[in-house]
Amino acid sequence: MGKDLLRAKARRLIAAANELLAIAHELEASDGEGRSDEFASAHTVKDSPVWAEIARATYRDRRRRGNIFADAALFGEPAWDILLDLFIAAKERKRLPVTSACIGAAVPATTALRWLTVLEEKALIIRENDMNDARRVFVRLSAEGYEKMVAYFSEIAGDMRSDEEIGSPALRMAH
Repeated sequence: MGKDLLRAKARRLIAAANELLAIAHELEASDGEGRSDEFASAHTVKDSPVWAEIARATYRDRRRRGNIFADAALFGEPAWDILLDLFIAAKERKRLPVTSACIGAAVPATTALRWLTVLEEKALIIRENDMNDARRVFVRLSAEGYEKMVAYFSEIAGDMRSDEEIGSPALRMAH
C-alpha cells in the first residue's frame, strides 16, 4: 500500500473515531450528567469531530517549524499551543494535568504557568483540583474557550471550501 493511501485510510479512521466521540458527547449530555452539559451548549452545528485531527495537524506543524528552523522559541505562541492541546483533549474526552499542558506549550514551565493564568483570567480555561490526589490540578477549556476553538476551526474549513470552489491557485499548486 502506498504512503498516501495509508494516510487517507488513517484520516478516515480518525474521522470515524472522532464522530463516535462526538456521539458519545451528545449521549452523555442528554442524560444530564457531569461537565458535558457545559460542552453541550458549545456543541453547535459548526462543531465537527474532524476539528480534533486538524488541531493535531496544526500542533504538529508548529513543532515542525521549530525543528526546521532549529529554534522553537522563534515561533513561540504558548497560549495557542495550550489551547490546541486542551481542545484536542476535550475532543478525546481526556483530562489534562497542568504539568502536561505546560510541557505541550514547549516553553519553560514558569512561562506556561503564566499563560495558563492569562487564559484563566480570560475565562477560556478552567483549573480543577484532582479529587483523588490533592497535589495534582487538571486544566480544561471552558465552554467559551471550546466554542471559540470550534469557531476558529469552522472558519478555517469555510476558507478551505471557498478556496476549492473558486479554484484557488494555491490549492491547484498544492495538488
